[in-house]
Amino acid sequence: MKVAIVGGSGYTGGELLRLLLRHPKVEVGQVTSDSMAGKPVSRAHPNLRKVTDLVFTPHADLDPCDLLFLAMPHGRSIARIPEFLVRAGKVIDLSSDFRLKDPALYREYYGVDHPRPDLLAASVYGLPEIHREAIRRATLISGPGCIATAAILAIRPLLKAGIIDDERLVVDAKTGSSAGGLDGGPASQHAERSGVMRVYAPAGHRHTAEIEQEAGGKIALSCHAVEAVRGILATCHAFLKDSVSTKDLWKIYRDAYGQEPFVRIVTEASGLYRFPEPKILAGTNFCDVGFALDAHAGRVVAIAALDNLMKGAAGTAVQCMNLVAGYPETMGLEFLGLHPV
Repeated sequence: MKVAIVGGSGYTGGELLRLLLRHPKVEVGQVTSDSMAGKPVSRAHPNLRKVTDLVFTPHADLDPCDLLFLAMPHGRSIARIPEFLVRAGKVIDLSSDFRLKDPALYREYYGVDHPRPDLLAASVYGLPEIHREAIRRATLISGPGCIATAAILAIRPLLKAGIIDDERLVVDAKTGSSAGGLDGGPASQHAERSGVMRVYAPAGHRHTAEIEQEAGGKIALSCHAVEAVRGILATCHAFLKDSVSTKDLWKIYRDAYGQEPFVRIVTEASGLYRFPEPKILAGTNFCDVGFALDAHAGRVVAIAALDNLMKGAAGTAVQCMNLVAGYPETMGLEFLGLHPV
């Protein structure tokens, strides 16, 4: 399968390259970047030295391919989507441009009217744990947001089971600096980021709409920046309608994820890592999901951890590519992570 990456000089583009260059069924034909055109991809991604001879090409020189990954900043792919769909039989867009089905939500959360509402209806939200069969048949796949992925996988089983109040769900998310992208601005500079536990979106974060769309329920989302490069930790507070047992919760999560290759249920009685921890997931495509029953307050604390550049972006995109192509879903995503790290 011949693939290309548009906008490959950023962190997500680098992760896509790292995965695809070692994928046994894929040839990376091109990686585009106007700002780095003519330079070797290892100039932007030093971990790929002596791995590939690819150089960045201008966006305008994009050739036809079997599948196209878009790793462009939010808002940049919409105008060129017709061209991209002509050049490639399948497109996986890692930006937010086609995640929401309701055009009105783009005005509310992004401050613009979506210019292609017809493509919103045609795109598939690219979270395999929910839309696996639709992804197999899709032409345009929209990669989920990193915080949204963690929150959805944590709380959706509880909502589907009908045991929690769907009008009162609180998601508290912590995120590493790479989630801001290569050009994250002053907030991502070391002098400003080091040592912080900063609330940067106490309310109104854009991923709220995604979580509500895909998990259901009314979500109160707050987001914090912490001193880490990679990782998302979502701690979700769900209030019970009736009393449940820990055994009931185990059954709910096992029914949801027992057969999922990249979701692990992590709720143990002891140990440093008895609940999900982003640190040990760096570079992997796993999302670890756990839970705790708080009978005193009548709530379930649902927890999810992942690497924002992998299961929160590039890893899930490659997982979707495997589904589209009919390859084993885990192909090229077998890295197990490191400990200690």
